[in-house]
Amino acid sequence: MTKSLFIKTYGCQMNVYDSARMADVLAPLGYRAVETPEDADMVILNTCHIREKAAEKVFSELGRLKTLQKRKARAGGRMILAVAGCVAQAEGAEITARAPHVDIVLGPQTYHRLPQMVAAATRAAGHVLDTEFPAEAKFDFLPEAAAPQGVSAFLTIQEGCDKFCTFCVVPYTRGAEFSRPAAQVIAEARRLVTAGAREITLLGQNVNAYHGEAPEGGIWGLGRLLRALAEIPGLLRLRYTTSHPRDVDDELLAAHRDLPTLMPFLHLPVQSGSDRVLAAMNRGHTAADYLRTLERLRAARPEIAFSSDFIVGHPGESEADFAATLALVREAQYAQAFSFKYSPRPGTPAASEDGQVPEPVKTERLRRLQELLEAQQRAFNLSQVGKTLPVLLEKPGRHPGQLAGRSPYLQPVHVTAPARLIGALVPLLIRGAEPNSLAGEHLESAA
Repeated sequence: MTKSLFIKTYGCQMNVYDSARMADVLAPLGYRAVETPEDADMVILNTCHIREKAAEKVFSELGRLKTLQKRKARAGGRMILAVAGCVAQAEGAEITARAPHVDIVLGPQTYHRLPQMVAAATRAAGHVLDTEFPAEAKFDFLPEAAAPQGVSAFLTIQEGCDKFCTFCVVPYTRGAEFSRPAAQVIAEARRLVTAGAREITLLGQNVNAYHGEAPEGGIWGLGRLLRALAEIPGLLRLRYTTSHPRDVDDELLAAHRDLPTLMPFLHLPVQSGSDRVLAAMNRGHTAADYLRTLERLRAARPEIAFSSDFIVGHPGESEADFAATLALVREAQYAQAFSFKYSPRPGTPAASEDGQVPEPVKTERLRRLQELLEAQQRAFNLSQVGKTLPVLLEKPGRHPGQLAGRSPYLQPVHVTAPARLIGALVPLLIRGAEPNSLAGEHLESAA
């Protein structure tokens, strides 16, 4: 009997991938995805612990879902409610205490065991709590069959992090670094392409630290894996995220130089431009190290562009430290970037440090940083006007007769073009630039 499944995904692309795989795991039990939680037989909140007040947002959503759960019970049915992901991993006991209507709490390493959890929750009252870090790799237990992701697909190749940045909760919620065997990654990539994917983004908390078992023994790094994936017929584009500056090695530089399939756009977080703050963050590199890495990448691929992450107001950050961040941004010249105010994460070293920066100071610094970053993004977008860019058309646009796709630099591009071009890599003349997107003209239409 078909049952309805609603998954709400918070946070990063890895959670998007995990949500898709949870749906795949539950499909043999008869669950089919729906767009809203109303009357769903099962609801999963796949959570992220990175952003401020993440847990409170989850509890607020659980309060709303409790009403739907009671309504379904009054109608004679049952809604199984599950909390998955990093908030579940970090705060599983608190979830079961504060939200007793939650049936299942599972960490990001255990979703391959969802069928057993659903069976246990169905048989008995009370919670199913599974936030262990199992010795076996969950990827070995996931079904090969998967729902198509579309023209652009995500593929997790690495999980966890061994860097232990002082502000970050990932090592505590995702565990130590683990890389999937290369043959397993290649096989999944082939299945994605067969299902219609033309672009694959490789995912990992620290993706360029990838060190997977090679098909014939030994270890492959990310650069070697990218070369193997680039040989898959029908795969037009490759990307990867998120990277650490300390793990950009010569093999990866060579991949950027040699592989046209690998897009000339890289998200490379730096977090701060101050060496003193970088040391306090335990980043393991200096501002000069980071800028040299950008130089090496630009030497390998002159047309490459960058995005980054920044945290303002890390404990102890002075005005001089913040000025160093602005100076790094001016030197690096980003196509886009993400910036946030520091917020403490329970259990992380920075949360208990002295020198917490006052909230008004963080707010003002973030405003100044974002003004600079937004100006650089506008300038980069405007620099594309008049160029012809290969755009991978992914889906219908918001207006009739319009398609939407992505440039090599991950910019959204809108164009009037026939629907038959979805999935095609099409040269578009860029006619206009908005702060967050480009307007293209299909050259064949203009002829």
